[in-house]
Amino acid sequence: MTVRRVCRPPSLRGVVRVPGDKSISHRAVLFGAVAEGESRVDNFLMGADCLSTVACVRALGVAVTVSETLDGASVTIRGVGLDGLQEPADVLDCGNSGTTMRLLSGLLAGRPFLAVLTGDASLRSRPMGRVLEPLRAMGARVAGRAGDRLPPVVLHGGTLRGMAHDLPVASAQLKSALILAGLRADGETIVQEPAASRNHTELMLAAMGAPLVATGTTVRVRRPDRALAPLRLRVPGDLSAAAFWLVAAACHPDAEVTVTDVGLNPTRAGVLEALRAMGADLTVRNERLEGGEPVGDLTVRSSRLHGTVLEGALIPRAIDEIPVLALAASIADGDTIVRDAAELRVKETDRIAATAEELGRLGARIEPLPDGMVIRGGAVLRGARCHSHGDHRLAMTLAVAGLLADGETMIDDAGVVDVSYPAFWHDLARLTGEPAPTEPGTAGAASRGTAR
Repeated sequence: MTVRRVCRPPSLRGVVRVPGDKSISHRAVLFGAVAEGESRVDNFLMGADCLSTVACVRALGVAVTVSETLDGASVTIRGVGLDGLQEPADVLDCGNSGTTMRLLSGLLAGRPFLAVLTGDASLRSRPMGRVLEPLRAMGARVAGRAGDRLPPVVLHGGTLRGMAHDLPVASAQLKSALILAGLRADGETIVQEPAASRNHTELMLAAMGAPLVATGTTVRVRRPDRALAPLRLRVPGDLSAAAFWLVAAACHPDAEVTVTDVGLNPTRAGVLEALRAMGADLTVRNERLEGGEPVGDLTVRSSRLHGTVLEGALIPRAIDEIPVLALAASIADGDTIVRDAAELRVKETDRIAATAEELGRLGARIEPLPDGMVIRGGAVLRGARCHSHGDHRLAMTLAVAGLLADGETMIDDAGVVDVSYPAFWHDLARLTGEPAPTEPGTAGAASRGTAR
């Protein structure tokens, strides 16, 4: 088990280029697999979750080549078309990746073969019922453990019919699974969300020529009458990864950090809205479009933050950043309330309980709620020993807390950051002026995300 020690540096300064967006990297491989022809994806995230997607796609008979260069990883996918996936010879291991399992469930639901999806202990404890139930309603033969609620998931073909789905929560993974099933269904599939979730699936599939129309919180899709075009895209930097440096800079007393080439898709930029509501000195420069996605450079300086309320439509657009926003709220003046975030209870861990427990070890005052938390501001953080709970985002949140706390913070099971940000410790060291780590697993980190 990897243990990391973090101390507060005198200053926090530099320019960071974070790894490619995790959500887009997953989707590019999955969608490229069912395109007709060769897709190329640059700045692909070489995290464990995205590599699980690569392994599953290969097991379905798709040739995928991964190469690393000084400018990041590139992936070539030789698509087999919507009807070309092959029955896997073994169980498909999704590792720790809920995105892989949920999107694959939709992609494979209407295939004329058997597929079994499993993952690590954490993934096998995460709910799948709300994905399997609507797929079954469309005609798929699907099953899961514990009354069809938990993985492993078994999919055994089925003729799908288009239908309307009124989702109980705003979830990009659930929405994407049903859109992918809709590509194989007879008739139109309609997916209605209660609020907008990230729309990378809609943007990418529409660019590939899928018959898809997104209006507000409603998506309509039907079976294509022609092949999907292959992809050629450069993945923007992951805003969820950038969020750790944005919060670190806003909260540190002597900081200025710029994160370049970050994806600014408004359906997931809630963290920027939240930080601005708290008074962060945040500037966006060099805004542009790359592959249909808005991209820009973000600079944050030391700020005097104040409490706020995070709720409603903001939450789906900032769901992955709530733990690190809770850290910022702990230091801010006044109290912060987070509501409508019950989805955090079923992430890699119960992120509401784990965030309150682990930041509490450092002196944060967080009261868990069934769907969120109340964070008492003005905390003075002191270094302590804490645990990641096997959650990559909690591990990075605790590392940022260590940059702000008096004394030394020790984080157990810190290597889990490799799930989404393999170069995290390398970049932290550079921003703090410390020597870059040299142990196994950090070599080549500069090609995946580098502070410079």
